[in-house]
Amino acid sequence: MPNHLQLPTLFGSFSIGGLSIQNRIIMAPMTRGQSPGNIPSDEVARYYRRRAEGGAGLIITECTFIDHPVANGFTDAPAFYGKDALKGWKKVVEEVHSAGGKIFPQIWHAGPSRMMDTSPNENCPSIGPIDVYQKGEKIVTQMTPFDIHTVVEAFGKAASKAKNIGFDGVEIHGAHSYLIDSFLWHKSNQRHDEYGGNLKNRVRFASEVVSSVRSAVGPDFPICFRFSQWKLTDYDAKIASNPSELESLLIPLVEAGVDIFHVSTRRFWQPAFPDSSTTLAGWTKIITGKPVIAVGSVGIDQQFSLDMFSQNVNLQPQSVERVERMLESGEFDLIAVGRALLADPDWVKKIRSGCLTDIFPFSSGSLSSLS
Repeated sequence: MPNHLQLPTLFGSFSIGGLSIQNRIIMAPMTRGQSPGNIPSDEVARYYRRRAEGGAGLIITECTFIDHPVANGFTDAPAFYGKDALKGWKKVVEEVHSAGGKIFPQIWHAGPSRMMDTSPNENCPSIGPIDVYQKGEKIVTQMTPFDIHTVVEAFGKAASKAKNIGFDGVEIHGAHSYLIDSFLWHKSNQRHDEYGGNLKNRVRFASEVVSSVRSAVGPDFPICFRFSQWKLTDYDAKIASNPSELESLLIPLVEAGVDIFHVSTRRFWQPAFPDSSTTLAGWTKIITGKPVIAVGSVGIDQQFSLDMFSQNVNLQPQSVERVERMLESGEFDLIAVGRALLADPDWVKKIRSGCLTDIFPFSSGSLSSLS
């Protein structure tokens, strides 16, 4: 018998500027590595369509790399430039829209997290705020002002393409140790020019990317910015150690044109700073006044490390009820769901109907397929 949960806020509609979505559930961006030749296939389009059919209010795609020689960071990740790749993305948009969904691409540059053998341009060192050497070999080259200008323009061009082929908005990936984030964190940004040093300078590159995107898409196209404190190599990292520093990070991004923030945390309910019960998403909303997406272990109620992706986990409703309470209190506005939707494209429908025992649990097989 269905176990109906009382989730009126979660399943209420929400508007981002002129964009209305049917509920507060966002499909989180998750790298799939299923685009051979960096071209999203018909199978990729079907994968995203299934999540729209399953009830996700908004889909944010896996990271898609911009038109720069060393932007890609993963094998078989999709590009966001070139005739064939954009044709593939147009098919994705059409499939999602025909299923009644909305969709943003997540545009991205891997920066210093890119491995040397990643195509295209496998033998080229990546770029970042500073030079990085490994065993005497330069694997990351410090960006010059010209390099910065080139990448900023490439982000704007990608966003323009997104609008032209029918996406409903765009997300800029500014988290998880990738290029934009590497400028934000003091440990990865040791520059001594206007792009390094204090937080005001370290956020300059990100702000220029946002401004470029805003100029490219005009005033009414939603821009989402994803950021995180944690890094791929350091879960305890902090860009901002307190609300004042967080304000120094976020306000320049608002002024540059961000409409909505996607706050990436490992567990959405945990406080952001000592001596405060407010989450990072909550502080972001307080500081900016902008809509905020929270994310982190939604539907996964066992305590385990995010690096244990091969572990089977049960999907239970407790965290979803916690989401509802935090939405009602105004802690954040939307919630992104990752692994639960990877495992079961109908997760949203099953939660809404109360068919909890029908939910397929996440497993390692969920990572290796496009189902």
